[in-house]
Amino acid sequence: MYRYFVLYLIFINMIAFLAYGIDKKRAVRNQWRISEKALLGMAALGGSIGALAGMKIFHHKTRKAKFFVGVPVILAAELIVGFWVLVSIR
Repeated sequence: MYRYFVLYLIFINMIAFLAYGIDKKRAVRNQWRISEKALLGMAALGGSIGALAGMKIFHHKTRKAKFFVGVPVILAAELIVGFWVLVSIR
């Protein structure tokens, strides 16, 4: 079970990272974009590290408060819940 969870986290973080890169490329080209709801949703589903890395590397959504505040808050919440689960299991 633990192994599948780790694989899921790797997958969702890769997807979130790529989504931020794709959205940035589309923004520059003035093309159809990935919704902010979808980008934040990926972070909330466990992809907050990938989302944060995508924001930093692609310089994307770094001026919008719901992203530069929201994604780190989601990451902090995920870390707290993850730590709590690990402590509770033992």
